[in-house]
Amino acid sequence: MKNIFIWGTGKTAESLIKNGLPGEVKGYIETVRRKDRFCNKKVYELTELSEDYDVIIVANNHGNEIYQKAARINFDMEKMIFMYPSYCVDSNKNTGWIREILGEINFEIYCANHGLLDKTFFAHDKELYNELNRRDTFKIDESILRPMIKDRYESGGTVNSYFWQDLWAAQLIFTNQPEEHYDIGSRLDGFISHILSFGIPVNMIDIRPLPMKIAGLHTIVDNATDMNQFEDSSIASLSALCSLEHFGLGRYGDPIDPEACFRCFDAIQKKVKRGGKIYISVPIGKERLEFNAHRIFCAETIKTCFDKCMLLEFSCTADGRIERNVELKKYDADTCNGGDRFGLFYFEKI
Repeated sequence: MKNIFIWGTGKTAESLIKNGLPGEVKGYIETVRRKDRFCNKKVYELTELSEDYDVIIVANNHGNEIYQKAARINFDMEKMIFMYPSYCVDSNKNTGWIREILGEINFEIYCANHGLLDKTFFAHDKELYNELNRRDTFKIDESILRPMIKDRYESGGTVNSYFWQDLWAAQLIFTNQPEEHYDIGSRLDGFISHILSFGIPVNMIDIRPLPMKIAGLHTIVDNATDMNQFEDSSIASLSALCSLEHFGLGRYGDPIDPEACFRCFDAIQKKVKRGGKIYISVPIGKERLEFNAHRIFCAETIKTCFDKCMLLEFSCTADGRIERNVELKKYDADTCNGGDRFGLFYFEKI
């Protein structure tokens, strides 16, 4: 059995494991190590990798950079498989060995990524379709092929942190049935569409323009840091799902302001009326800034900042699951989710 290391700790690495590898995965590599463990195996930095291995699978799309780094520290480049194209690598070389290492499903995906369609099921299916088809208007036209290789190996949908976050808040709002709802920068194609389907009008503020007018949705294109667009104590229902952690970092064209999110926490409490409901989602874990992506908060920080509110519920979502009514300090030391564990805070203004 081959000893395998996987360079990468993201979705491509997860897919490799899910699809099945014939060999044994001994561990994972991160160019700059951020995690201690991934999929129950040790994560190594480059300089730490001392165990014997038969192959390293590069499971991210930074192939050119990784090739250069690996070559500089004298990795055996013949033992490396790059799941995505790199100008340094001949994708068509040693495909028999690559198939042996990756297994059938991962090899199909490798070939799709590298444009080697003749080595996938696509070539066989195309030939069979031509044999069976009797309709002239639905003949295969070689000039407009659109090969789709990965779909047959993926699940029928994605249940991730955004799915649970949006469903969690939408269900609470549906239960509370406000006459109208206010939102700061949440997902249009998830959460906002949920609320609109209930027949509840939504007033949404976002620093970026929205693509079109939508019935029931009133949009304000502006900076929401101080919420000067609204009167004090005027809002009965307000949400901000995975938006406030970005304030003041410049990522979305907003001014650099280290205090922006904290000013918005205060502004929300000023604008929401007594008895009003507030739905907040932010990344939680060991408190830190990952500039310019987002801040990650200790859950206690959010509770403390919303000191004019009563916390009705604190739940979490990560790794495709939701945890209800979590102990507030449970993830204070966590560094493993890189901003992908969301804390869900349901407040009432007091």
